[in-house]
Amino acid sequence: MGYLIIVALIQAFSFSLIGEYLAGNVDSYFAVLARVLLAGLVFLPLTRWRQVEPRFLRSMLLIGALQYGVTYVCLYLSFRVLTVPEVLLFTILTPLHVTLIEDALNRRFNPWALVAALVAVAGAAVIRMDSISGEFFIGFLLLQLANFTYAAGQVLYRHLIARNPSDLPHYKRFGYFYLGALLVVLPAFLLFGNAQRLPSTDVQWLVLLFLGLVPTALGLYWWNKGACLVSGATLAVMNNLHVPVGLLLNLLIWNQHEPLGRLLLGGLIILGSVWLSRLGSNHAAPMLGRVRR
Repeated sequence: MGYLIIVALIQAFSFSLIGEYLAGNVDSYFAVLARVLLAGLVFLPLTRWRQVEPRFLRSMLLIGALQYGVTYVCLYLSFRVLTVPEVLLFTILTPLHVTLIEDALNRRFNPWALVAALVAVAGAAVIRMDSISGEFFIGFLLLQLANFTYAAGQVLYRHLIARNPSDLPHYKRFGYFYLGALLVVLPAFLLFGNAQRLPSTDVQWLVLLFLGLVPTALGLYWWNKGACLVSGATLAVMNNLHVPVGLLLNLLIWNQHEPLGRLLLGGLIILGSVWLSRLGSNHAAPMLGRVRR
């Protein structure tokens, strides 16, 4: 669990860096591309290239494409229409996606998850009740896609490693993850990126360097390694540790004028949706046990 705690704290700080120094100033697609290139420079030289099962390689490419490629493109795009506190609050729903994917892989259906999703949308509406717009809901939906692909990546990685044990340490097979991410973010930048909006200050370059080497390289590696060492329920809960820490940092340092009342009320409603999802999972487990007996 130590890996997950460290990464959650890194993520909490990273959200504010993106929102305050990059969003709206640096092209989103370039920022995502730069981060994966920096992380690739760390892991690709360490990667074992020979005698790797093709199915494992393809699975790692898919995981990288989902957990970083799609996730971070959607995340950066959401910063165009959402504030940092809103982005942090809406990532609370990642455990819901983890639960849904775990249930799907185990061929279970959890109707409580559907109720939880509706409650979460209500919580999002409360946060912006004074200025709900189409752009706001586009940002919310982008983050839910990011939550889903981020959850899918970590859950699939756990199952992949469990099915493909190896004497090799994780880092010697993790370089394929960044290649998979590159298959998404490079075409995205070439098709939609704006080369006129590259970083223009030393601070922006330093923020990108930090984000590439720490959250993207070490962070994603440690998170996926840690995900293999805990239960699915623990993994779902740990996906939310960055939220209170990130909110505290952002509100104290950068966003002291946010409407705290609506943030608190909407955040509690969204948190309640996660509780509903977990409640449904807890009810389903005994029922499954009785059926099997």
